[in-house]
Amino acid sequence: MGWGGQEIRILSESRGLIGRGHQATILCPAEARIFSEAPAWGVPAVALPIARKRPAGVGALRAWLRANRCDVLNTHSSTDSWLAALAVASLEWTLPIVRTRHISAPVPKNPFSRWLYEKAAAKIVTTGAALKQQLVAENGFPAERIESVPTGIDAGRFRPGKRGEARAKLGLSAQATLVGIVATLRSWKGHGFLLDAMRSLPATIELVVVGDGPMRPTLERQVEEWDLRQRVRMVGNQTDVVPWLQALDIFALPSYANEGVPQALIQAMLCAVPCVTTNVGSIAELARDGETALVVPARDAKALAGALERLATDRALAAELARAARRHCVENFSYDRMLDRMEAIYGEVCGARVEGERALR
Repeated sequence: MGWGGQEIRILSESRGLIGRGHQATILCPAEARIFSEAPAWGVPAVALPIARKRPAGVGALRAWLRANRCDVLNTHSSTDSWLAALAVASLEWTLPIVRTRHISAPVPKNPFSRWLYEKAAAKIVTTGAALKQQLVAENGFPAERIESVPTGIDAGRFRPGKRGEARAKLGLSAQATLVGIVATLRSWKGHGFLLDAMRSLPATIELVVVGDGPMRPTLERQVEEWDLRQRVRMVGNQTDVVPWLQALDIFALPSYANEGVPQALIQAMLCAVPCVTTNVGSIAELARDGETALVVPARDAKALAGALERLATDRALAAELARAARRHCVENFSYDRMLDRMEAIYGEVCGARVEGERALR
C-alpha cells in the first residue's frame, strides 16, 4: 500500500522481465499507488481486495490464480505473503512462491512465521546480504534457501551530469552547497536528524528534500521551529529524480532502521554525488567509510553535520569518494545483473515444481 523503493523495485523488475519475453502481472489493491503507476511502466496490474489479511482477500487471490495459471508467484510484504500462502495451499496444483524481503525489520520468531518462510515459500530473496545473514542468524532459516539479489539500477540513466545546468532547470541556487536526500518521508529515513544537523552548518549549505510521506507535517514544523525556511526546500515526489541528483554537491541518507540496499543511495552514487550515510541494514554493501562514502552513527546529528561539512570543504575527498562509489555500483548493482539473478531463481523454483509433479505421477 506504500510507495517507495520496494514498489519501484517491483515495477522495475517486472518491466525488465517483460522486456526479456516473460509475462508479468502485478496483483494489488485498487487504492495502492503501484496500481496507478503500473501503466506508465508498461506493466499490467490487476486490482484485488488484498489490502488486509482477510478471508475475502484469500478467496479473491485463489479465484484469480485458478483463472490465470502462472508459473511462479512473488510476494513482497507480510499481508500479501500470508494471503498468497493460504490461497496457494488450497489450489489443486503446485505453485511455487518466492518471498522477497526488502527491509531489515525483524521477522517474528514463532511457528507461523517459520511455516510461512520455510514451507509456504519455495525460495526467499533478500535485497541485501546483511538481510540474508539476519534471517539465518536470528530466525535460523536455512542459508541455502535464501538468495541476496540487490536492486539493480540503470547506470546509463543515472550518470553524472552538469550541475549548473541541472540547478538552472530546477530553479536551485547556483552558489550554495546543496545537500540532498531522496526518500519517502518516513521516520526511520532520518530526515529529522538531517534537519537537526542543518542547524549547526554554515548558512551557505542548503538542503533539498525530494519525496513525500507521512512525516511531512512533522518535518515542516521542524523547519519552521528551527528557522530553516530559507535553507530547506521540500519539493515532494518527482517523476524523474535524475536532475535533482545531478544538481547536488552531497547526498545524505541518515537512516536508522529497516533498510535493505537503498535504491536512492545507489542512484546518487551512480550520479557521482559524494554520500554521507549510516551502517544500517545492507547499506554497508554500498557505503565503505572513507572509500565510497562517509559513514556516521545512526541518530547522531552532530556526527552527520561534521561529515557533511567535511565533504563541503574537502572537494578532493568528495570527488575521490564519488568516483569510487560510481565504479563500485556499476560493477555490482547493475540492472541486468538483477534481472539475470531473478530469472535464474524463477527458473529454479519452476524446475523444482515440474520435477515434483513428475515424481507424484
